[in-house]
Amino acid sequence: MATNLDLAALRVFLQVAEFAHFSRAADELGLPKGRVSQVVRELEAQLGTRLFQRTTRRVSLTSDGELLAERARGLLADAGEIEALFQQDRQLGGRLRVDLPVRLALDVLLPALPDFLAEHPGLQVELSCTDRRVDLVEEGFDCVLRVGAPRDPQVIARPIGQLEFINVASPDYLKRRGTPRTLDDLAKHDLVHYVSVLGGRSEGFEYPADGGYKLFAMPGPIVVNSTDAYHAACCAGLGLIQAPVIGVREDIERGHLVEVLPQLRPEPMPVSLLYAHRRNLPKRVRVFMDWVTEVLKPVLSAGVPLAMPVEKSY
Repeated sequence: MATNLDLAALRVFLQVAEFAHFSRAADELGLPKGRVSQVVRELEAQLGTRLFQRTTRRVSLTSDGELLAERARGLLADAGEIEALFQQDRQLGGRLRVDLPVRLALDVLLPALPDFLAEHPGLQVELSCTDRRVDLVEEGFDCVLRVGAPRDPQVIARPIGQLEFINVASPDYLKRRGTPRTLDDLAKHDLVHYVSVLGGRSEGFEYPADGGYKLFAMPGPIVVNSTDAYHAACCAGLGLIQAPVIGVREDIERGHLVEVLPQLRPEPMPVSLLYAHRRNLPKRVRVFMDWVTEVLKPVLSAGVPLAMPVEKSY
């Protein structure tokens, strides 16, 4: 690969790759479409390879284009970091792509985000809120907040705390089915089952035993793959759930949910910020992760966690 690549050309290339469209990339960059096409052609000529497959309806990266996109993101991030070393007073700028669990984003981080963006008006945040397990590297995320034990060796995990869980059910459900007092009582009850991908089934009710935690298999009329649906199903009286305190505290105070089996609370779950292996993490990413850590600190340290289901990894 040539060593004198133009960073401006790489920025144009990445915009086309992101939008999969020359016209939309041109609009975003404020350039004529013809100029964007010319920059990409010149880049392809310089590298001696085709970067995009072009049809009348769509534009997609070739395998060489995918390789360049991955490396170009790192090069541009490094370039921005170098500039920042000599412009300490300059405001943070650029795009920040992050993924957050749905309930965590809605309950805590989004309400606090206006103050963060007011402090750093040059930042543009692309926020993904999903219950599925995203691929940090392949999908181009700068960082991901994950509940559960990190399992990807390709990324770095920065632990920031733990979420503590309780067992809850709706008053209507307990009126119909009775209140469980012991583990054996659960044989007569239903569990709302949470899975990341429909087609599977959760392993059951988690409880402390023998210095660790075990699972008690339970039936249940519904399987969900959304934290919102998980919570709503419990409120609708479809069964018990195991959820963090902050996600159900207001419902408990209003009488919409009731804690059961307090002696059988499930294992707390670790919370981590994940980011890709890189020599120099962009300053905007470091600043954002520090902010997330501070916002969540009172929540995690006080044992007042967020509404997430009890599956072990996201």
